[in-house]
Amino acid sequence: MTLPQERIYTTDDIYNLPDGERAELIDGQIYYMAPPTRRHQLIAGNLFTIINTYIKSRGGSCEPYIAPFAVFLNADDKNYVEPDISVICDKSKLTDKGCNGAPDWIIEIVSSGSRRMDYYTKLFKYRTAGVREYWIVDPDKKRITVYDLEHGDIDEYSFSDTINVGIYPDLCIDFNNINN
Repeated sequence: MTLPQERIYTTDDIYNLPDGERAELIDGQIYYMAPPTRRHQLIAGNLFTIINTYIKSRGGSCEPYIAPFAVFLNADDKNYVEPDISVICDKSKLTDKGCNGAPDWIIEIVSSGSRRMDYYTKLFKYRTAGVREYWIVDPDKKRITVYDLEHGDIDEYSFSDTINVGIYPDLCIDFNNINN
């Protein structure tokens, strides 16, 4: 007896979702996303503002994006994510549809429905895709986990810490000011 085969989805399925419905695609499986909370949006907006201001003030070549922004992680049609914040330094990866390949730096802000996805599934996908730096901001635990995927280092911080950004050694983000 043969077992029924699991359906493999593609980015076409993502683009054919009903209006207003958001989902990510990892290894051909769809993961639906709930709308973000106000606190989530406040943190994402504050982080994006700091990063964008820093890059623009230095005439940097990297470009930051805030969700929803399409990242085709493996430049294939089976992996599509919308990180809360993506920083891409190789502009050849950018198209009108989003980013083809791994961003240099990704920040995910954990919500109750995304905890397992952010800490496990996405960590593995981001590491294997070539993301250099991955931050998980967990408002419920008031913790930031920083993965320096380029060098294999992991550091833990609290919302009262100032964190140095690996891809920008002179950029420090004071989390005392992020959650306000």
